[in-house]
Amino acid sequence: MFVTSLIWYMSSAVKVVQPIGILDGTQAAHFRQEVIELVESGADIILIDFQEVTFMDSSGLGALVLALKTVRAAGGKMFICSVNEQIQMLFELTSMDRVFDIFPTQEDFESEVLSTT
Repeated sequence: MFVTSLIWYMSSAVKVVQPIGILDGTQAAHFRQEVIELVESGADIILIDFQEVTFMDSSGLGALVLALKTVRAAGGKMFICSVNEQIQMLFELTSMDRVFDIFPTQEDFESEVLSTT
């Protein structure tokens, strides 16, 4: 299950995707489709908010990588926020913390990214 919302900040529209529960092979295809639809609708900035995600496996990580490629191919930007310790560890063990722009909270994202756009 996903919650998608829109945040307006000055001249930038940010689409926020909030996966809920476990992001694994079962949810990965739905997640990728959600991101594809946002990109096709013209989203320039996508924030993946992990506040409500309790666990993510390698399939979920693969879906994130494919989502990032989709967003970048369309000329957009994708950011991640509010990851728990398990997900942070997964990012660090796979060196994906160097690939993704990760913020501690949505508020940190807003103050660091949106204030410069």
